[in-house]
Amino acid sequence: MARGSRRQGAPRRRNRDRHGRGLRGPLYPATLPAARSRAERFDALVLEALEPIEARWRTELTRLDVAVDDVPDVQGDDGDVVEDGNVPLARLVPAGTDRRARIVLYRRPLEARAKDGADLSDLVHDVLVEQVANYLGLDPDVIDGE
Repeated sequence: MARGSRRQGAPRRRNRDRHGRGLRGPLYPATLPAARSRAERFDALVLEALEPIEARWRTELTRLDVAVDDVPDVQGDDGDVVEDGNVPLARLVPAGTDRRARIVLYRRPLEARAKDGADLSDLVHDVLVEQVANYLGLDPDVIDGE
Protein backbone atom coordinates (compact mmCIF):
# COMPACT_ATOMS: atom_id res chain seq x y z
CA MET A 1 0.00 0.00 0.00
CA ALA A 2 1.34 3.41 -0.87
CA ARG A 3 2.28 5.78 1.84
CA GLY A 4 -0.49 8.33 1.30
CA SER A 5 -3.23 5.83 0.60
CA ARG A 6 -5.36 4.11 3.17
CA ARG A 7 -8.10 1.59 2.95
CA GLN A 8 -11.50 3.19 3.04
CA GLY A 9 -13.45 2.55 6.23
CA ALA A 10 -10.44 1.49 8.28
CA PRO A 11 -10.10 3.90 11.22
CA ARG A 12 -6.68 5.35 11.78
CA ARG A 13 -5.31 4.59 15.24
CA ARG A 14 -3.23 7.15 17.04
CA ASN A 15 -0.92 5.99 19.75
CA ARG A 16 0.71 9.36 20.14
CA ASP A 17 -0.20 13.00 19.88
CA ARG A 18 0.43 14.82 16.65
CA HIS A 19 4.00 15.79 17.54
CA GLY A 20 5.01 12.24 18.36
CA ARG A 21 5.86 12.82 22.02
CA GLY A 22 3.21 10.57 23.44
CA LEU A 23 0.11 11.37 25.42
CA ARG A 24 0.57 13.94 28.12
CA GLY A 25 -0.27 13.24 31.72
CA PRO A 26 -1.12 15.60 34.54
CA LEU A 27 1.50 18.16 35.46
CA TYR A 28 1.34 17.33 39.18
CA PRO A 29 0.33 14.09 40.87
CA ALA A 30 -3.17 14.25 42.36
CA THR A 31 -1.75 13.86 45.88
CA LEU A 32 0.02 17.26 45.79
CA PRO A 33 -1.82 20.47 46.73
CA ALA A 34 -0.75 22.13 43.46
CA ALA A 35 -2.92 19.67 41.52
CA ARG A 36 -6.12 21.04 43.06
CA SER A 37 -8.26 23.49 41.11
CA ARG A 38 -8.98 27.03 42.30
CA ALA A 39 -12.47 25.95 43.35
CA GLU A 40 -11.08 23.06 45.40
CA ARG A 41 -8.55 25.35 47.08
CA PHE A 42 -11.32 27.85 47.89
CA ASP A 43 -13.50 25.08 49.36
CA ALA A 44 -10.61 24.04 51.60
CA LEU A 45 -10.13 27.67 52.63
CA VAL A 46 -13.81 27.95 53.61
CA LEU A 47 -13.60 24.74 55.66
CA GLU A 48 -10.48 26.06 57.38
CA ALA A 49 -12.21 29.35 58.22
CA LEU A 50 -15.34 27.56 59.45
CA GLU A 51 -13.51 25.13 61.73
CA PRO A 52 -12.84 27.47 64.72
CA ILE A 53 -16.32 29.01 64.46
CA GLU A 54 -17.95 25.59 64.40
CA ALA A 55 -15.80 24.38 67.31
CA ARG A 56 -17.04 27.26 69.46
CA TRP A 57 -20.69 27.36 68.33
CA ARG A 58 -21.30 23.70 67.44
CA THR A 59 -24.68 23.33 69.14
CA GLU A 60 -26.08 26.57 67.70
CA LEU A 61 -24.93 25.74 64.16
CA THR A 62 -26.34 22.20 63.89
CA ARG A 63 -29.17 23.40 61.63
CA LEU A 64 -26.99 25.55 59.34
CA ASP A 65 -25.35 24.56 56.07
CA VAL A 66 -22.45 26.36 54.42
CA ALA A 67 -22.19 26.29 50.64
CA VAL A 68 -19.99 27.84 47.95
CA ASP A 69 -21.20 29.15 44.59
CA ASP A 70 -19.00 30.56 41.86
CA VAL A 71 -21.05 33.69 41.24
CA PRO A 72 -24.16 35.19 42.84
CA ASP A 73 -27.57 34.54 41.36
CA VAL A 74 -28.86 37.95 40.34
CA GLN A 75 -32.48 36.78 40.54
CA GLY A 76 -32.50 35.73 44.20
CA ASP A 77 -32.97 38.51 46.73
CA ASP A 78 -34.02 36.55 49.81
CA GLY A 79 -31.93 36.55 52.96
CA ASP A 80 -29.22 38.72 54.43
CA VAL A 81 -26.53 39.72 51.95
CA VAL A 82 -22.96 40.87 52.53
CA GLU A 83 -22.08 43.15 49.62
CA ASP A 84 -19.11 45.06 48.32
CA GLY A 85 -20.70 47.85 46.32
CA ASN A 86 -23.50 46.11 44.47
CA VAL A 87 -21.80 42.71 44.22
CA PRO A 88 -22.86 40.12 46.82
CA LEU A 89 -20.00 38.31 48.54
CA ALA A 90 -22.20 36.01 50.63
CA ARG A 91 -25.85 35.40 51.41
CA LEU A 92 -27.71 33.94 54.37
CA VAL A 93 -30.72 32.00 53.09
CA PRO A 94 -33.19 31.54 55.93
CA ALA A 95 -34.66 28.16 56.75
CA GLY A 96 -37.88 27.24 55.03
CA THR A 97 -40.38 24.47 55.43
CA ASP A 98 -38.43 22.20 53.11
CA ARG A 99 -34.83 23.42 53.65
CA ARG A 100 -32.31 24.26 56.33
CA ALA A 101 -30.74 27.69 56.78
CA ARG A 102 -27.74 28.12 54.51
CA ILE A 103 -24.82 30.51 54.17
CA VAL A 104 -23.67 30.79 50.56
CA LEU A 105 -20.22 32.25 49.87
CA TYR A 106 -19.52 33.48 46.34
CA ARG A 107 -16.06 32.39 45.25
CA ARG A 108 -15.35 34.64 42.26
CA PRO A 109 -16.30 37.98 43.89
CA LEU A 110 -14.31 37.10 47.01
CA GLU A 111 -11.25 36.08 44.96
CA ALA A 112 -11.52 39.28 42.90
CA ARG A 113 -11.34 41.44 46.02
CA ALA A 114 -8.37 39.69 47.61
CA LYS A 115 -4.81 40.78 46.88
CA ASP A 116 -3.23 37.43 47.74
CA GLY A 117 -3.89 34.14 49.50
CA ALA A 118 -3.59 35.57 53.01
CA ASP A 119 -5.94 38.43 52.17
CA LEU A 120 -8.44 35.95 50.72
CA SER A 121 -8.24 33.86 53.86
CA ASP A 122 -8.92 36.92 56.04
CA LEU A 123 -11.76 38.06 53.81
CA VAL A 124 -13.44 34.63 53.82
CA HIS A 125 -13.11 34.50 57.61
CA ASP A 126 -14.60 37.98 58.06
CA VAL A 127 -17.53 37.31 55.72
CA LEU A 128 -18.22 33.95 57.34
CA VAL A 129 -18.13 35.48 60.85
CA GLU A 130 -20.53 38.22 59.75
CA GLN A 131 -22.97 35.72 58.24
CA VAL A 132 -22.88 33.43 61.29
CA ALA A 133 -23.50 36.51 63.47
CA ASN A 134 -26.52 37.38 61.29
CA TYR A 135 -27.79 33.82 61.61
CA LEU A 136 -27.45 33.75 65.40
CA GLY A 137 -28.52 37.36 65.91
CA LEU A 138 -25.28 38.25 67.70
CA ASP A 139 -22.49 40.78 67.25
CA PRO A 140 -19.64 39.59 64.95
CA ASP A 141 -17.12 40.27 67.76
CA VAL A 142 -18.92 37.74 69.95
CA ILE A 143 -18.77 35.10 67.20
CA ASP A 144 -15.08 35.71 66.55
CA GLY A 145 -14.26 35.53 70.26
CA GLU A 146 -12.83 39.02 70.60
